Amino acid sequence: METKSVMIVGVGGQGSLLASKLLGAVLTAQGVDVKVSEVHGMSQRGGSVVTYVRFGDKVYSPIVTEGEADYVVSFEKLEAARWASYLKTGGEIIVNTQEIDPMSVIIGSAEYPSDILEELKAKGVKIDEVDAYDVAVKAGSGKAANVVLLSRLAKKLDIPYDNWIRAIENTVAEKFVELNKKAFKLGYDL
Repeated sequence: METKSVMIVGVGGQGSLLASKLLGAVLTAQGVDVKVSEVHGMSQRGGSVVTYVRFGDKVYSPIVTEGEADYVVSFEKLEAARWASYLKTGGEIIVNTQEIDPMSVIIGSAEYPSDILEELKAKGVKIDEVDAYDVAVKAGSGKAANVVLLSRLAKKLDIPYDNWIRAIENTVAEKFVELNKKAFKLGYDL
């Protein structure tokens, strides 16, 4: 299997680390070599968080460099723009359409860009947009937006649906399993 690279990017507190853990679990169960690296940054203060996941027959490093990612799973639109240069030619961004104001916007020194995704599309970037927060609310909690985004990635990888459900059952805290399974299905079925 050719090595594939996925970046999971977002803002602290959005659940990107759980998403990377679930992705790692389902890939490991597939019997492929998986390397995961987390960069937390200012995650506890709403800062940028990035996780690299690389998998294939033999993976030597978890780090994804510019122009190398097959997929960028972005929990927020501005983060999609920030990490778009890491996509390889033909790669795809899976992006939550939710907007989370960075500190510069909160304090009034900048405005949130209104046309981020349109600009990326104009540059030829392939984008799968989903209002993951809204879908997660329909499942029972907006906090499951991370699993909705992961379900969009799942549709693009050659891994059976039931394997993803097993990974959720084995990774997520028991009291949140049903919520996350429902969120996964709703996102997968979009």
